[in-house]
Amino acid sequence: MFLLNTAADYRLPLDPRDENTLGIAAAEDVEYYLGFREDHAITPLVALPGLARDIGVAAIHVKDEGHRLGLGSFKALGGAYAVIRLVLEEAERRLGRAVHMAELHSEEVRAIARGMTVACATDGNHGRSVAQGAQLVGARAAIFVHSGVSDERVAAIARFGAEMIRVAGTYDDSVREAARVAEAKGWTIVSDTSWPGYERIPGMVMQGYTALVREALRQMPEPPTHVFIQSGVGGIAAAVAGHLSIALSERRPVFTVVDPARAACLFETAHAGHPVTIAHGEPTVMAMLECYEPSLVAWRILSRTADAFMTVEETDATGIMNRLAGPAAGDPAIVAGESGGVGLAAAIKAVADPSIKAALSIDGRSRIFVVNTEGATDPGKYEEITGLPPAAVTAKNRKGALT
Repeated sequence: MFLLNTAADYRLPLDPRDENTLGIAAAEDVEYYLGFREDHAITPLVALPGLARDIGVAAIHVKDEGHRLGLGSFKALGGAYAVIRLVLEEAERRLGRAVHMAELHSEEVRAIARGMTVACATDGNHGRSVAQGAQLVGARAAIFVHSGVSDERVAAIARFGAEMIRVAGTYDDSVREAARVAEAKGWTIVSDTSWPGYERIPGMVMQGYTALVREALRQMPEPPTHVFIQSGVGGIAAAVAGHLSIALSERRPVFTVVDPARAACLFETAHAGHPVTIAHGEPTVMAMLECYEPSLVAWRILSRTADAFMTVEETDATGIMNRLAGPAAGDPAIVAGESGGVGLAAAIKAVADPSIKAALSIDGRSRIFVVNTEGATDPGKYEEITGLPPAAVTAKNRKGALT
């Protein structure tokens, strides 16, 4: 399914709150914070000239977030960043003075952090980031996971010392339960989705994601003409679209938001012209994108900055995993999890459909940018789909990465 953005506020300037959250100064603050992370390294931007030739475009660049901060997902940039910001703010409030990032591991700040508990609901990757952030500062973390989250992903979060709480139902059920329990216990919710009255912290999470956009713009020889970003509740798509609209202004690329067909809450929201909650149906293999209600902040941004919305099928997601594991001649192999390559799958699908290709003005001069949002965060599932362990794919030819 495909549709162009017909929202009433399409192409209007960002809301001042969102412009402040996703602007250049905010992105610079995120990069400054990352400079204090011992495990920080700029993730590779991978060129795929072979695939670009195959589909008839000038260039394809993939920002490979499977390498981010040891967590294997772009989510590493958001949850942990928000947790650290919140701890520093609480320290400033209690100490009555400015507290610098360099003081994060001081006994004064850690004593304050030990009295804090952060909580969130997760499909896997966001919870891992929140738990890692809590461990870094010495705070407690309570992570709510729904019935569809694999035991392997639960174990990957628990290794950071988080309390794991299983919730019956869907991701959206776990969001509501996390909010309910946190309010009752006085915990701080660090969610990557927003709802009425709860926007600031999800904004911090999205702000963290701007780092990958800043890096990519510096790594690319030219800015992209077209961007395809996958969406769960909308946070990563909104962060990328919002920051690009500020950084590139009138030169901003044509931006397409991509949903799984089985969990297309942003697509249906765009179709309705306002946020909608869709019915829970058959689960999707794109587990990190299986969300049925959009973030209100994300929609506020995307209604202005997204040009189009489209969906991909289950076979598109698994097909791109295999295509990246066994790439076109001359292209490097990329380990992409079930949700990781969805933006690229949509780009290939768009180019192959004459009507979509024309609607998006894609031609032989187009430069496509996508994000591999996760590596093999569930290695067993990855091997089941591709027939290869992640290490075997990583060991393949890696040339083509831009640094």
